[in-house]
Amino acid sequence: MRVNHAGEVAAQALYQGQALTAKDSGVTHALRHAADEEMDHLAWCEQRLKELDGRTSLLNPLWYAGSFAIGALAGVLGDRTSLGFITETEKQVESHLRGHMERLPAADQRSRAILEQMRHDEIQHGAAAASLGGEELPFWLRGAMRLTSRVMTQGSYWL
Repeated sequence: MRVNHAGEVAAQALYQGQALTAKDSGVTHALRHAADEEMDHLAWCEQRLKELDGRTSLLNPLWYAGSFAIGALAGVLGDRTSLGFITETEKQVESHLRGHMERLPAADQRSRAILEQMRHDEIQHGAAAASLGGEELPFWLRGAMRLTSRVMTQGSYWL
């Protein structure tokens, strides 16, 4: 659950950075709405961590700062690129959440319910970004995003 919490720290920072630099007010509104939902996810994960006597990642400030900067840069590159970044991010997050749910103990229905709602919301965020005109990102960038995600996942798991 610590990894999921760290992911939500990064997600809300990413959306906030993108909203700051978005060109179109409709895109800005959609990004802010998604950031609000990511804040809900963050709260759910934090609460579940407390229930499990866990702790948040020590690297969260790094994840926030880096994700905010990436989001702001994506926005500077234009709304279509920024929205494409969201579409790809949410595809990767949905895959991560699905895999995590498969590894959860069958008895942990509380964590499963949280992750299922988050997965549903992430799919919606990706679909909304695509419908607003998000462009498909180049293969190399999608690969770099997967690599960054792995680094973040491993870092958050251990620290």
